[in-house]
Amino acid sequence: MDFINNISQNSSVRYLLVALTFIILFIILAWIYKSIIKRWQVRARKSKSNIDDTIIRLLRVPGVWAIFAILLNIFSSFLRENERVYAVYQKISEILLVLTIGWLIIQVIRGLFQYWQKRFDITSENNLEARKKLTQISIVERIVIITIAFIFVSIALMTIESIRELGVSLLASAGVAGIILGFAAQKSFGQVFSGIQIAFTQPIRIDDVVVIEGEWGRIEEINITYAVVKIWDQRRLIVPIEYFLNNPVQNWTRSESEILGTAMLYVSYDLPVDPLREELARLVKDNPNWDGRVQNIQVTESKEWFKELRVLVSSSESGKNWDLRVFVREKLIDFININYPGSFAKINSAPISHNKDISR
Repeated sequence: MDFINNISQNSSVRYLLVALTFIILFIILAWIYKSIIKRWQVRARKSKSNIDDTIIRLLRVPGVWAIFAILLNIFSSFLRENERVYAVYQKISEILLVLTIGWLIIQVIRGLFQYWQKRFDITSENNLEARKKLTQISIVERIVIITIAFIFVSIALMTIESIRELGVSLLASAGVAGIILGFAAQKSFGQVFSGIQIAFTQPIRIDDVVVIEGEWGRIEEINITYAVVKIWDQRRLIVPIEYFLNNPVQNWTRSESEILGTAMLYVSYDLPVDPLREELARLVKDNPNWDGRVQNIQVTESKEWFKELRVLVSSSESGKNWDLRVFVREKLIDFININYPGSFAKINSAPISHNKDISR
């Protein structure tokens, strides 16, 4: 690169040549690097292992930034005669290099956590243990990534002497500001600790079926400060993480996925229950949503004009149980209308007459 120093004594032309050489060399090296990545990607598609794909994803972007930072550090040496410009470019290259290393470490950690997550299958019916591990891995991953990002950003800022000195002076003289910031950050830190508590106590887990704020859904995502509940109609309910520690939440899969479900019927007193029990047994016998454990009809309440029937059916998980309850309710209503017409509850609005015999 000595030819650059001898081309011209004009500083503006010198800077222009250095910049053009830097840009051209960066484009060439970035193109070579991306070509290597593409060839590697073609070979990785033929491999049965997913490790190659993960490594390629990790290195694709950080590698380009590493090339940029290294070239910037090298080319800044050609500007030594201007100490101010040289110091600025050196500092920029140092910061970029530190942030690139941090980014690469974060990508490696993400790859490791993704590898661990793929080892657990939550699509099976008995997936309690898998959901426990996935919940812990998901939250721990976010905590580790945030910690590493904080560390490397701090290291990058500490390379700037003016900011480092400013930080020391602020720490020495920011008593009131520190108290204000402490109170302001108290809730944020509380949310972080709530996320950590959720990860290890696990009142909720990924893929748990919950009823929250009157909505039925599944825990789709658990972050450090909030959770995402996928509601049955495809909406998403965003819930602050501390909500699960401070409010009652129905968790239908806390200890197991098996569940009992009910369908209520309100019928007249003259409707016999035994034929309904026989029809229920016939309906659930070959239904794939019934797990074979429980099916029954009971009279759970007697009102003035009607009686209340509770149809109880069991399933291996809540989604199947919902479909089973809807099916059973529909078919039993049709059965009653066909075989016992007029047997559903009717409210008698006529005034009740009380004839008292006053004769002695």
